[in-house]
Amino acid sequence: MSEDPRSLVYRLINNIRRVIVGKDEAIELALIALLCKGHVLIEDVPGVGKTTLAASLAKSLDCTFGRIQFTPDVMPSDVTGFTMCNMQTGEMEYKPGAVMVQVLLADEINRTSPKTQSSLLEVMEEGQVTVDGTTYQLPQPFMVLATQNPIDFVGTYPLPEAQMDRFFLRIRIGYPTIEEEMDVLGRHTGQESPLKALGPVCGTREVLDMQSQVGAVYSSPEARSYVATIAAHTRQHPALQLGVSPRGTIALLRAAQACAVLAGRDYVLPDDVRHMALPVLCHRLILTPEARMKGMTAEQLMNEVLLSVSVPGKVS
Repeated sequence: MSEDPRSLVYRLINNIRRVIVGKDEAIELALIALLCKGHVLIEDVPGVGKTTLAASLAKSLDCTFGRIQFTPDVMPSDVTGFTMCNMQTGEMEYKPGAVMVQVLLADEINRTSPKTQSSLLEVMEEGQVTVDGTTYQLPQPFMVLATQNPIDFVGTYPLPEAQMDRFFLRIRIGYPTIEEEMDVLGRHTGQESPLKALGPVCGTREVLDMQSQVGAVYSSPEARSYVATIAAHTRQHPALQLGVSPRGTIALLRAAQACAVLAGRDYVLPDDVRHMALPVLCHRLILTPEARMKGMTAEQLMNEVLLSVSVPGKVS
């Protein structure tokens, strides 16, 4: 019998806590994305631990790991791979790119060109790469952990809408409290970084087992109607130029299922949906120019939508 997914997740959380201080919500969101076979965008200002969070999760999994440090000169072939002629055999051979791993850290993804960013579209949606007409499957499980600085920082390129929609959820870490920062300083007074001492606590088979259990969580017609109604309201909101796509609707329901798993339930509640709505949906919304001029944010508008949608009184 496979291990309870809750105990596996909490084992991962405790391992990552050895490096990341006071950011349990961010850690939990990253693990929910892992359970749902989703990809994570970690967005915040420099120096708050975006790369450290991604690397800590990767090192906690006994999976193959790769990292791309995105810069303006990174080419699409660096990501997907390329074919070249073998001078001994005379045949064309595929040379794998950085994506041919189970966990990929795409560091500072918005510092490379839109053309290179777009090389990840097929990878993130279909778990495969196509090079010179030949398709290559990626190893499973597969997850992209991307970090980016806010788009108003020098040297950044905004991610295309299609790329943003392929991220299962977005995480914002934020600055630590004084007490948390003192704890961080205490952990970095030694010769070795805590990240280097981190080891895996969960293997490939365990990750695949956890992912399979999320799909077994029951979602009632009322819960599914609630998710669909939230999405419909974002498409009708006057301050939103682009609402939630059907891909985003599916992601919200999957995230709610993962929440239920972590709570020890085999059914989805409206609270699960509400809890995951902001991290799963906000990065998919595009505000109208008028809304941006007024200083509105996607989070404010998403909260407005949640308040305007009636919560199902009964979930059967």
